[in-house]
Amino acid sequence: MKDFEKAIAVMNEVKKTVIGKDECIVKVMCALLAKGHVLIEDIPGVGKTTMAKAFAKVMQMDNCRMQFTPDSMPSDIVGFKMYRQDTRTFEYQKGAVFCNLFLADEINRTSPRTQSALLEAMEEERVSVEGETHSLPKPFMVIATENPYGSAGTQRLPESQLDRFMICLTMGYPAMEEELAIVKGKCNTVLPEELVPVLTKEELLELQHQVSFVHIDDKVYTYLGKLVQKTRETEEIVLGLSPRATIAIARMAQAVAFVSGRSYVIPEDIVYVFADVAAHRLRLRTEGQNRLVQARQICEIIGKQVAIPTLLR
Repeated sequence: MKDFEKAIAVMNEVKKTVIGKDECIVKVMCALLAKGHVLIEDIPGVGKTTMAKAFAKVMQMDNCRMQFTPDSMPSDIVGFKMYRQDTRTFEYQKGAVFCNLFLADEINRTSPRTQSALLEAMEEERVSVEGETHSLPKPFMVIATENPYGSAGTQRLPESQLDRFMICLTMGYPAMEEELAIVKGKCNTVLPEELVPVLTKEELLELQHQVSFVHIDDKVYTYLGKLVQKTRETEEIVLGLSPRATIAIARMAQAVAFVSGRSYVIPEDIVYVFADVAAHRLRLRTEGQNRLVQARQICEIIGKQVAIPTLLR
């Protein structure tokens, strides 16, 4: 089996549990290969948690799910020091983030202070508690879910938090035929716990290493730069993309090329992931209830304004 076929095998196994969301599965897999974190914004009950559990099972990753609530504390995530009477010393107790795949459920229902506890973990793959630094296991990935902004008990994530997520996806409702098949038990008969592991953590780390060497032509870099620059010049956008976002687009494009069986990135790879990487990071001048939808529409307009280069292969 070729290396990119291992990634395809993972996706095919996940599809046994998550029905009708093939594109979401591909993009989550690409984010994993690109060493990124995923934010899924959608209403409850469309399969966000199921998808995260399925990936963890198929790739044999230790996972931990934390339900965020208004009273969740930073120490619940990063851990704390506890005094032990028998040894008369303070002993560090690890928090929920010490795993390979951390599922942060309904992250926008908790306080900004608790949300910020994830920043160092997502960026540096470590946490600091009372002056001591503790490294997280490798590989490490966060899949966070959030209810649409404006839902009961929610608050908007700060820009610094949003910028740490490589992509933001919306799963949406299944098609009527798929939903009826799920209800009748004809499709979704496999639980995440019943999936067959097809990849080890060590193999995933090796695939991530290979993805980083997928070639990006200078013309593709220039095309990417023009897209990013447009987000900083467009009148409807107050806050454009950061350099971190530019890097994220390039890494995602490398992962898309890899799972497509190519050793080089084509401009279409950039187009495929641009809105997923960019939309949640943009601050719009006028924002309605469907802010993410608005941002995606602007990303599509920007994509049409920049000419796609032609590569000779």
